[in-house]
Amino acid sequence: MKQELKIPKVFIIVLNWNGWRDTIGCLESLQKIDYPNCEVLVIDNGSADDSVERIKGFLNSPPNKLRAAVYDLQFNLGFAGGNNFGIKYALESGADYVLLLNNDTTVAPDFLTKLIEVGESGKEIGVLGPVIYFFDEPRRIWFGGSRINRLRNKATHLHYGETRNLGTKFFETDYITGCALLIKKEVIDKIGPMTEDYFLYYEDADWNLRARKAGYKIVLAPAAKIWHKISASTKEFSPNYIYYHVRNGLILSRRHGTVLTKSIVHLLIAWTLAKQIVKLLIPSKRSWAKATINGISDFYRGRTGPITLNS
Repeated sequence: MKQELKIPKVFIIVLNWNGWRDTIGCLESLQKIDYPNCEVLVIDNGSADDSVERIKGFLNSPPNKLRAAVYDLQFNLGFAGGNNFGIKYALESGADYVLLLNNDTTVAPDFLTKLIEVGESGKEIGVLGPVIYFFDEPRRIWFGGSRINRLRNKATHLHYGETRNLGTKFFETDYITGCALLIKKEVIDKIGPMTEDYFLYYEDADWNLRARKAGYKIVLAPAAKIWHKISASTKEFSPNYIYYHVRNGLILSRRHGTVLTKSIVHLLIAWTLAKQIVKLLIPSKRSWAKATINGISDFYRGRTGPITLNS
């Protein structure tokens, strides 16, 4: 008797924070995917608007056919905290894979099928993701792989802004962005969920690096495609953006850098602080300088999690 191949069970986690319009747009695109064995978990991270009611209303209205549930956390637990709630539920519900998907994305109908094909092609593949394009410029790449610079505490998107075709063959990369990150259950069982120390930014890079240290490959699957509306919930280069990138980049370096890179980073911090002190004298750059100084200060103070910046 011919044995039927098991189709892996995937839970798609969509985190919402005051963004029901984007979330519904994402869910509309997920209605069209061709992968047959998945469920969607919408995790509301303490929205102050009527997101929960709006999203539930959409899911309860025909012709919706998604297998989906909405969970209202009441409080903003951050990117990692909100997703970890969904990850715990998914693993307890029999997930073989968990997909983190930004609410401000839309997906190609076959994107998940393409990702699973790559994931199932090798046991050593632990984390994978699609090519991500700009929503407003559908042929222009936003994320086509990545490189982590351990000295500058910066993760760079490869092929950013390009319109080239990356082909169909998967390849290894430094990390997969949490905008669209597929991870195997066995990897989470081995390395645990995302750390919640970062609150916002770099927790995905940290998770990737932990997976690699555990012996898994991190790969990009160019045949899988999605589109991203970019920075819908947090304004890029706002003081919060600057603060979290500075502080969390340093936390990442401390946790994953070598002795040499850590030593060099401390020297670079001194130079960075000197520049920010000068920028405090320039009104147009003062808020950025304060955010940078606060990020460095809180790193040395061991402060993690969410913060409230004073202007």
